[in-house]
Amino acid sequence: MIYENGNVWKAAKHKKVLLFAMSGLGKTHVSSMLRNDGDWFHYSVDYRIGTRYMGEHIVDNFKKAAMSVPFLADLLRSDSISIASNISFENLAPLSTYLGKPGDVARGGIPFDFYCKRQDQHHAAEQAALLDTPAFIERAQNLYDYQNFVCDSGGSICEVVDPWDKTDQVMTSLSENLLMVWIAGNEAHTSELVRRFDKSPKPMCYQPAFLLSSWEKYQSETGLSPDKVNPDDFIRWTYARALAHRQPRYVQMAQWGITLQTDDVKNIYSPEYFEDLVASALDAKVEQSA
Repeated sequence: MIYENGNVWKAAKHKKVLLFAMSGLGKTHVSSMLRNDGDWFHYSVDYRIGTRYMGEHIVDNFKKAAMSVPFLADLLRSDSISIASNISFENLAPLSTYLGKPGDVARGGIPFDFYCKRQDQHHAAEQAALLDTPAFIERAQNLYDYQNFVCDSGGSICEVVDPWDKTDQVMTSLSENLLMVWIAGNEAHTSELVRRFDKSPKPMCYQPAFLLSSWEKYQSETGLSPDKVNPDDFIRWTYARALAHRQPRYVQMAQWGITLQTDDVKNIYSPEYFEDLVASALDAKVEQSA
């Protein structure tokens, strides 16, 4: 870890952290608070993915839909209108919409091979966006004069790294430049995440082997062919399994840094309180290692 203990962290002129957790457990809440109330640069990995690495894919998908409407198609061909993605830190819908859901096209799904291609695009984009982090740390200090830096990672970070491999390129780059901070939830938080997802299922990024296994198992259990799968039903069925799949990966990632509890994180009201929580977690880890 780049900070040996709580005192070193508190005394550091430049504080640099990466927050990772399942979506909905407080990463963006903390990052936004640090950005708004303190001298912190907020680097959103999902925003970087959706603008720098997948922006053209997203907009081309919009244009493809518009081209199915003759009136809009004529205007697009003549460059009379333009289509753009209004992605933001708080609104990542253009990115998730592009990822889509596999299954019955008539129900808003996309063929599974197209879905896998988009998953592969996202994997490559997420790795690239994470590897961009050190450059943005330097940019934040030299260009914008920010003293502190928070990387707000996507929930799928654990799917694009191998935390058991001490030579993993992404994990090594991140841990050498930031303090890795896991926001850990409990069973009650998991149940709440599942409840929210059931109410409003959203596209996700999965590890390829896990996705293929889930897709085959779902069809086996339901007896449905790929083109008859209800897209929302499939991703609802997959979500709780994805949480269980990700948990050990998050746990191993936490060995590269420290752990904060979701119940503590949701009560953070100032940068100073966040810094105190991190200092306590660092000292606790040092004590455990002694």
